[in-house]
Amino acid sequence: MATQSPPQIFDTARHARFRSRAVQRWAEYDFLKARVSSHMAERLADTSHNFKAGLDLGCHTGELARALLATGKIAEMQGAEVSPAMAVAAKARGLDVTVWDGETLPFEERQFDLVASALSLHWVNDLPGSLIQLNRALKPDGLFLGAYFGAGTLAELRESLMQAETELMDGAAPRVSPLPGLQDSAALLQRAGFALPVADVETITVRYDTMFHLIEDLRGMGEQAAFATGGRPLSRRVLARAAEIYASQFADDDGRIRASFVITWLSGWAPAPNQPKPKRPGSARASLAEAVGSIEKSAGEKAGE
Repeated sequence: MATQSPPQIFDTARHARFRSRAVQRWAEYDFLKARVSSHMAERLADTSHNFKAGLDLGCHTGELARALLATGKIAEMQGAEVSPAMAVAAKARGLDVTVWDGETLPFEERQFDLVASALSLHWVNDLPGSLIQLNRALKPDGLFLGAYFGAGTLAELRESLMQAETELMDGAAPRVSPLPGLQDSAALLQRAGFALPVADVETITVRYDTMFHLIEDLRGMGEQAAFATGGRPLSRRVLARAAEIYASQFADDDGRIRASFVITWLSGWAPAPNQPKPKRPGSARASLAEAVGSIEKSAGEKAGE
């Protein structure tokens, strides 16, 4: 019986083009990538292991690799990136980078002691298959650390666009990517064969003057929608109405709107004889507590200010 291919939700080539367009002004919009990279470095520093060869998967311009190397826990890092332009920028900063097609890892099995990925895995079409590949790429007792946008990310934008399109058009088209929830992510780690799997979640709230400033940031991050089916473009009328809805339903007392970015954190170890026995299926640890952060962005303000 033939194996059914996973559904193609995303156009990987289109997403790579968006990331390539973002590279020139990336430093103005990399605040979430920088935050996640810093926190992932802290998680690596907390481990008792030291590692030799590491991979930064979906490396953008190499922020995560540099942060991990600075911990002293990993001796060397290389990268994989879907955007050729981002890969060139990472190489210019000293990282050895392979251009990746976004689905199939171009590496040997048991090649790495550490695989880390920050804000890229939410764009793969076959997340279960990708996690299996990552496990195979690790040496026994190798560590996987991952962070991607999870369910609930941009919930305010999704709701505002849906209401506006339903009101003005013949139904609403998908505008924000479908993303896995915490429990799904924990189960996927275990299905992929990782030992000691852990999944937890962090919600970062970023405040903006208007919905249009949020959209500008998403474009600057290379995170605009890249569905495989395309879809009808958003008209100015729908966008204007969505901005009104956003401001009326998701603004604080000072008039600034909130945008939620839910970061799902994953970790797991490649099986090794000296590890504790894997837990039974479905018993992956999933922390339900959310660490809430807040970031302020103003009109004309550069990221990180």
